[in-house]
Amino acid sequence: MLFMIIERFENDDMIPIYERLESQGRMLPPGLEYVDSWIEANFSRCFQIMKCDDAAMLQEWVLGWRGTGATFEIVPIVPSKRTREVVASKLPSS
Repeated sequence: MLFMIIERFENDDMIPIYERLESQGRMLPPGLEYVDSWIEANFSRCFQIMKCDDAAMLQEWVLGWRGTGATFEIVPIVPSKRTREVVASKLPSS
């Protein structure tokens, strides 16, 4: 399954996150795959795509980032191509 992680930085300060990332890496538990990420221009949020079969892996990962001032919103997502396949069966035939 894919998940959009919306990470918010306390006081728009991403430095504690980058310090931990530099010293300890992403700290991904086995089975959790980092896909890609984007940072909002004002540094207040990071948008990450993660992949795993068990959301408990995301919980374990989030616990590793305690004390950095970051908060996390975890949103299950479905790729558009897969959604089109699901919706196609509900469309009237051409």
